[in-house]
Amino acid sequence: MEKGGNGFLPISLQYSEYTAEYARDPSIGGDAREKDVLNHTYKGKTVTPNNSTDLTLVLDTKKAMKEKPVIVVLNMSNPTVVAEFEKEINALLVDFGVQNQAILDILVGNVEPSGLLPLQMPTNMKTVEAQFEDVPHDMECHVDSEGNTYDSAFGLNYSGVINDGRTAKYKK
Repeated sequence: MEKGGNGFLPISLQYSEYTAEYARDPSIGGDAREKDVLNHTYKGKTVTPNNSTDLTLVLDTKKAMKEKPVIVVLNMSNPTVVAEFEKEINALLVDFGVQNQAILDILVGNVEPSGLLPLQMPTNMKTVEAQFEDVPHDMECHVDSEGNTYDSAFGLNYSGVINDGRTAKYKK
C-alpha cells in the first residue's frame, strides 16, 4: 500500500496523458484517517488513456489534409474533453450508437443533423474534478472555436444552432 498508494487511478475524459491535480483528497468515499483504505483519491496520479492514439490520428490527419476539411465522428457514451482537437477540425459529429448508415446520410448531405447533446461536455479535466456527482448542470462547458457552448440540449444543423421545442423543453 505504501509504494502504490491506494491503487486508484484517475479516469480521464481527455485523450492525452492526464495528472489529477484537483481531485478530492480524501475522496467522498473515504475519510481523513491516515492509511484509510476507503479513501479512493487519485490526486497526484497520472494516467495515459487507452485512446490517446485517437488524438494523434486526428492531428496527423489534419496535417496530411492541409487545407481540406476534416470531420471527426466521435462515438460517445460519456462526456468527453474535446478541447485537445476541436479547434483543429472543421466539424464534429457526435454518435451515441446510431447505425453507420445514419452517420453516412448526414456526412453526404442526404439528411440534416438534428440531434441534441444529452449531457454537458466539460471544458477540461479541472472542471470534471470540481464537478459534484449529485448536482446536475454544474460544470463549465466547452466553448468551441465558433463560440458555441457544448451544454446539455445543444445541437447544430446546417442552418446553425438548433432552437426548437426540444431545446425549450430540455435546456436548463
